[in-house]
Amino acid sequence: MKITKEAHALARQLLRLSLADGTLDRARVSSLVQSVLQEKPRHYLGALEAYQRLLRLEIEKRHAVIESAAPLNSATADAVVSSLRQKYGNDLTTEFKVNSELIGGMRVKIGSDVWDGSVRNRLARLQEQL
Repeated sequence: MKITKEAHALARQLLRLSLADGTLDRARVSSLVQSVLQEKPRHYLGALEAYQRLLRLEIEKRHAVIESAAPLNSATADAVVSSLRQKYGNDLTTEFKVNSELIGGMRVKIGSDVWDGSVRNRLARLQEQL
């Protein structure tokens, strides 16, 4: 379904209203959705669809997936989390995963940012150069 400019504008406005001090407020999100469903402005279904996408992207910007080849000890994990929170803010949530395909090293993904310091990535880059 193609979403109109008007629906996109409404979705962006809803997202701005959903933020309290730069973080998403679940109560505001719920209230705004209920308000839109009651009022049913023009193109409201497209606007809610776009709003849902914007909310998903906003949540992903505040969630870090940290993959490593072996389980990290608590000191290393705490150091990684604290340095990420310095860069992205204290409301950052983290998720640790073990991925043996990395061979060694670590990969961190936050929203569209990816830091890949894995051995597998280095080998792939070396193979491309040859």
